[in-house]
Amino acid sequence: MATTELGAALRRRRDQVSPGAVGLPTGGHRRAAGLRREELAQLAGISVDYVTRLEQGRAANPSAQVVEALARALRLSADARAHLFHLAGLASPGPDTVPAYITPGIQRMLDRLTGTPVAVFDAAWTQLLANPLYTALMGQWHGDDLNAVWRNFLGAGSRVRHTPESRGALRAQQAADLRRTASRYPADESLQHLVSQLRSKSATFAELWESGAVGPHESARKTIDHPHVGALTLDCDVLSVTGSDVRIMVYTAGPGTQDAERLALLAVVGIQALSG
Repeated sequence: MATTELGAALRRRRDQVSPGAVGLPTGGHRRAAGLRREELAQLAGISVDYVTRLEQGRAANPSAQVVEALARALRLSADARAHLFHLAGLASPGPDTVPAYITPGIQRMLDRLTGTPVAVFDAAWTQLLANPLYTALMGQWHGDDLNAVWRNFLGAGSRVRHTPESRGALRAQQAADLRRTASRYPADESLQHLVSQLRSKSATFAELWESGAVGPHESARKTIDHPHVGALTLDCDVLSVTGSDVRIMVYTAGPGTQDAERLALLAVVGIQALSG
């Protein structure tokens, strides 16, 4: 019964959300005012087939990550999000869990910053959401590489240009920041697993972790080597939101600079490439 109710709730909410309200194009012929299944799947980062099976009550026991992604894609309020977790047979994440809830206000802000690369990360540095220009700038990550700490110690790395010294400084900051997060959420099993994997697979991370350093990951000026528009040197600022333990990463260029011109070009060619 709960699975059927979950499917009905997803269909009902999908019908109520207009494409424009979630930053999607509103043109073209549409049979209904709400989101298509394909659009919900795209926003949530899951397959269309899985959305279909959930809505038809044929998929049981969705994970907390899937429910969180659907709640985020549908722009649910905190109460509606908690209800969706209940319908999925899951407990709504509590205060001992690294928060992954992005408020509708933050969502609307991201929708309006179309000319600025912006991404939202949780306190463990797992990417929760990125606007199209951020994805065009930094590339699209999947799986473990969605976590910035994992990516820089064990994964694919990024387009940010580094010297051995700057890479070492970044890794030290990330390990110290993750330790600070772990002290705030000692009961979070996903965070414990992430730290355990990093310690066992990366001798560098293990050494930094054992040092006991605790501190924030700070803003910086970064050079990104982009495969299509060339190098961009941008200010990278990390913003926090009062009452929400998420981090908003924003990249900006100085006005009138070549970097600003290349970022404007990327807003056209990069997003077209992603759409293609």
